[in-house]
Amino acid sequence: MQLSDSAWPMGHIRSQQVSGFTVIEFHGEIDIAAAQQILPNLDAATAAPGRTVVIDLTPVEFFDAYGLRLLCHADRRVTERHGRLLLVCPHPLILRILRAGNLIGRFTPLTAREDALAIADSEATG
Repeated sequence: MQLSDSAWPMGHIRSQQVSGFTVIEFHGEIDIAAAQQILPNLDAATAAPGRTVVIDLTPVEFFDAYGLRLLCHADRRVTERHGRLLLVCPHPLILRILRAGNLIGRFTPLTAREDALAIADSEATG
């Protein structure tokens, strides 16, 4: 599915509320230039206390160490606010980067957003 530029008003990141959870999508090439643009929006999207946040990397075309830094930053912010971060990452190459950064233990990547929302919903209901 191709998204038009107008579907991404903030460039490389889109945040929305889905079923009471914060869903953040990264889009396109996540490198140093994108990370600088993403960070303020990521901070705003992870500011609420006690939230479950889903970061969806499905629309990502390129991901490097700056993307890892963004994930760790988001995880730290969500955890400090007593929330939980779930990661959606169906891309084998990005999974290799997560493994190379020893981050598979910190994140448990899921293959679909629906899986992350189902986990979040089951945790919220009990």
